[in-house]
Amino acid sequence: MDINIAKDKIFEKGFLDLEVDVHIDLFAEIERLKKEKNIVLLAHYYQEPDIQDVADYIGDSLGLAQKAAQTNADIIVFAGVHFMAETAKILNPSKKVLLPDLKAGCSLADSAPAPLFKVFKEKHPDHLVISYINCSAEIKALSDIICTSGNAEKIIESIPENQPIIFAPDKNLGAYLNKKTGRSMVLWNGACMVHEIFSLEKITKLKIRHPKSKFIAHPECEEALLAVADFIGSTTQLLKYSQENEALEFIVATETGILHKMQQASPNKTFIPAPPNNSCACNDCPHMKLNTLEKLYLCMMYEQPEIKMDENLRLAALKPMERMMEISKKAGLIV
Repeated sequence: MDINIAKDKIFEKGFLDLEVDVHIDLFAEIERLKKEKNIVLLAHYYQEPDIQDVADYIGDSLGLAQKAAQTNADIIVFAGVHFMAETAKILNPSKKVLLPDLKAGCSLADSAPAPLFKVFKEKHPDHLVISYINCSAEIKALSDIICTSGNAEKIIESIPENQPIIFAPDKNLGAYLNKKTGRSMVLWNGACMVHEIFSLEKITKLKIRHPKSKFIAHPECEEALLAVADFIGSTTQLLKYSQENEALEFIVATETGILHKMQQASPNKTFIPAPPNNSCACNDCPHMKLNTLEKLYLCMMYEQPEIKMDENLRLAALKPMERMMEISKKAGLIV
């Protein structure tokens, strides 16, 4: 591999397409680059196992946002999807933020185009806007408070009951939170492709074959699935439940990447991915899985692709992020 290839030629398409020498020890090289360049590598639970194993921190959206805000590294490499790297840039304007593949988007974020959401918001002028962190910087800038699946309930409960709320962009999470809090939030009609295609019929059959198993689900799943779940929670909450519960088998309805960490934490237990309503045996996020160990290495080597952001947009998106952090700290959710 010619490391003198011009960066603009390598990344002109917005993603890495170079081949890496098969003889390179990628794990060792990534560790070397982290030390030499003072890089912190943040990875979401939904990343492939190899990436999780080389990350400095693995977490869900809330934990990753916290770590991004706290880091002393010069460079943040975000092994996740675009909105996550954007969030890191919003919180760290002076740091270089890299994403291994700029094409790693998010179906949920894409389901809320900012121009359309702006019109929707204008139709409800008296409503406060709470947006799930799985959204673009533009949607964050149109929001009053950001939340994650781990802190959403506490954030909603911090708002006076007589204050009407718009919740965006996930309608399933919003409906679940309406039920949990007794609110009647107006919901934007968005959803995550990963959490919408689980098959209730196949899961029911799995539960019959594994009668002692616990069925655990992320609140982005549809209501019919959540109605039969033994436990509902954020990715981190699902992981914690699987460690603490005495059951030895778990059917897990979220992206399959979390099973790697669950198995590491509880090697004596069995984790079964909840099946989708197609021919596949498990449910992977195609966007999350665009990141590979090879792309990660090249990203760190060339310090590209870099997340850039207009400063006015960043400041507008920062305000509701800071509000989330403030409420989370008061609720004891900041680590």
